[in-house]
Amino acid sequence: MHLNEYFKTQPYGQKAELARRLGITKQWMSEILSGRQAPTAMMAIEIERATGVSRKLLRPDVFGDVE
Repeated sequence: MHLNEYFKTQPYGQKAELARRLGITKQWMSEILSGRQAPTAMMAIEIERATGVSRKLLRPDVFGDVE
């Protein structure tokens, strides 16, 4: 599951809540969701912990291709 798909199943405000948890702005979260920016490796791990979305999907260049 991709991050955008995850948020489709979540209540309103979850994107902002995750951004707050990660210590980033809502704008940066929007950039990550659109694919214009990639999360840092540590941020990808935190996103995976919070959402269940694989870090490999978020950063295949760091964690390897999805199997």
